[in-house]
Amino acid sequence: MSGDRWDIPEEWAWSMEVEVRVTDLNYGGHVGNVVFLAYLQEARERFLREHGLAEADVGGGAGLIMTEAHVRYSGEVFLDDRLTVSIAVDHLRRARFDFVYRVSAAGGREVARARTVMAVFDYRARKLRPIPPELRALNTP
Repeated sequence: MSGDRWDIPEEWAWSMEVEVRVTDLNYGGHVGNVVFLAYLQEARERFLREHGLAEADVGGGAGLIMTEAHVRYSGEVFLDDRLTVSIAVDHLRRARFDFVYRVSAAGGREVARARTVMAVFDYRARKLRPIPPELRALNTP
């Protein structure tokens, strides 16, 4: 995501599918904006688990906290739509990094892009920690 923070990678590290449920809908009859954040969290946790990590344990005795969330919506999503949530790791710094996401509907139609800035946090010491090697290895080239 260099330059324009909304750039997305050409290749994704991991993807998952989601089927829209009735409880995901808002008063407008489409998926509510807060539900997209839940989809992103689910993708993040599943991606980490597939690599032997979790938001509560990313190595070195630390977990993750979200410091920013940005979502750019580009289409509506309705009941029974099947979505693909793709995720990649980008823009690593000392203690923070970005997860970038693309949410697409049938036929690859993009319905949202997102970026969450995550920080590695030692919950016992209540302070930031450097990104551990286990997590740094997930960086998407």
